[in-house]
Amino acid sequence: MYPEIEAFAAHLAQVERASAHTRRAYVSDLRQLAAFLGERGTALDAATRDDLRAFLASRFSANTSATLARKQASLRAFYEHRVRMGHLEDSPARRLMFPRRRVSLPNVVAVDDCFAIVDAPSPRTPAGLRDRAALELLYCAGLRVSELVGLDLGDVAHESVRVRGKGNKERIVPLGSKARAALRAYLSRRPELRPRGVALLVNRHGGRLTARSVARHLARYALIAGARRHVHPHALRHSFATHLLDMGADLRGIQELLGHASLSTTQRYTHVSAEHLLQAYEDAHPRAHKK
Repeated sequence: MYPEIEAFAAHLAQVERASAHTRRAYVSDLRQLAAFLGERGTALDAATRDDLRAFLASRFSANTSATLARKQASLRAFYEHRVRMGHLEDSPARRLMFPRRRVSLPNVVAVDDCFAIVDAPSPRTPAGLRDRAALELLYCAGLRVSELVGLDLGDVAHESVRVRGKGNKERIVPLGSKARAALRAYLSRRPELRPRGVALLVNRHGGRLTARSVARHLARYALIAGARRHVHPHALRHSFATHLLDMGADLRGIQELLGHASLSTTQRYTHVSAEHLLQAYEDAHPRAHKK
């Protein structure tokens, strides 16, 4: 680890309270940059704007536009930190320009498919009841999978759940009747999984369920339910937001439920909802079809 990157990683963890995923991504980006600069005989603090442009250009064919945008954000955050710490007078990434990323619309699962997936786990086993509760929280509460697996028993109240989101920010998310019923059913048989701690969702060894396990179980239930596309945990969160919007929910309210810091992030779902409306019109309205 380069000492400059190590200091920045500590800043992300202790001051910015960035998630482990964000820290890993930023550190990986900066290690790539350091290796690239090393081949040019340049230190991290000696890099110019042209060096950073050359680095991003070298990654153009290997990375998606979203990954390139994140790398650009990594460089900006790192060099701004170096300036604040007094190691540099100006950031070479401050006026770094790169082609804007193409905005991709969220992957949304049809309502009927969501219902079939959530209903797929067996109600006869503790593991099945756990999976049903997990799917209810992903789709009916719109949780991120990291938020889901991070839940402890003390986070669950009678009609809501306390969620720790990005930046360790807490929010209270209400639970519908079906989600509450699924949690009650699971909790009544949770002791059969021999839990070793306070984690809400536990695996067959009694430890905390992982995000990878949730994704694996969800993929299996999507196949059982006959879903028309591959379904990952975040797709259920996208579907939660889009289906709420389709039913007339307020965008600000959806923002609060999702824990988005910016309304512009939530506004992506208005585009998805508009596409759904257009498709419904073209499928059903007699004047939509050309003779």
